Amino acid sequence: MLDYPLLSALAQVHRRGSFDLAAASLGLTPSAVSQRVKSLEERLGTTLIRRGQPCTATEAGMRLIRHHDEVALLERTLAADLHQPAAPATLRIAVTADTLATWVIPALAQVPDVLFDLVIDDQNHSQDWLRRGEVAAAITSHPGPLQGCDTFALGALRYRATASPAYVARWFADGVTALGLAKAPALTYDDKDRLQSDWIHARIGRRVAYPTHRMAATHAFVDACLHGLGWGMNPEPLVAAHLASGALVELVPDTPLDTPLYWQVARLTAPALAGVTAALRQGVVNHSAAGSRS
Repeated sequence: MLDYPLLSALAQVHRRGSFDLAAASLGLTPSAVSQRVKSLEERLGTTLIRRGQPCTATEAGMRLIRHHDEVALLERTLAADLHQPAAPATLRIAVTADTLATWVIPALAQVPDVLFDLVIDDQNHSQDWLRRGEVAAAITSHPGPLQGCDTFALGALRYRATASPAYVARWFADGVTALGLAKAPALTYDDKDRLQSDWIHARIGRRVAYPTHRMAATHAFVDACLHGLGWGMNPEPLVAAHLASGALVELVPDTPLDTPLYWQVARLTAPALAGVTAALRQGVVNHSAAGSRS
């Protein structure tokens, strides 16, 4: 039988990236955490943690962490079925920054007795966390199928290419052209962000190299556009009021970019996540009814 306190120490070292941070999260000393991981490695006869900055789990370590997470979720479901008290479960899921800034938080707030450990990544890459077993579920742009997972459509998050009126007057006085886009400063979330490039390709018919600011913060995108720092693809729910007031305008009117989103959940633990799945799907409906496409 596996010793679950040892598995918990292993999981925390991998997720916190160090023995010191893992110890703080578990209320133990770093030496105690180190001893737990070492004991597990000796028992199984293999290295489970690559010591470094950060510390990361080996393939064998990841398999044990995934088992630890699955058992914790299944035990929570069992306790509920038997009407037994249970400590709040920690659920690690991958979400996108833009869904987090629009409708995910109100949805998660409807799920009681769960502690959320959110991994934030681009919708084109969040599925990778689920494939590696790092999370129990993910909001992704990939419809699947992903082996061992169930997929639920969440609709689409609509983006608008927006900037301040003064910015548009300065950089696109003659309309949005490939030449203008190659000179006008844009906004990019990070190296995974393809939204601006995809919108340009849809409008111009080809890729265009463009200068860009980099800022990994959804609300900073909106603020940067309002202050004329650059143009960027903003979620419609966050800029609808600014577009209505004229504080922001679209680079090309009525040219949205819709990004389909899906909720993918590991099939083994899907019953334990049923409440979260229902809350997220209802959250999309509620947000759409409030006047946004998401």
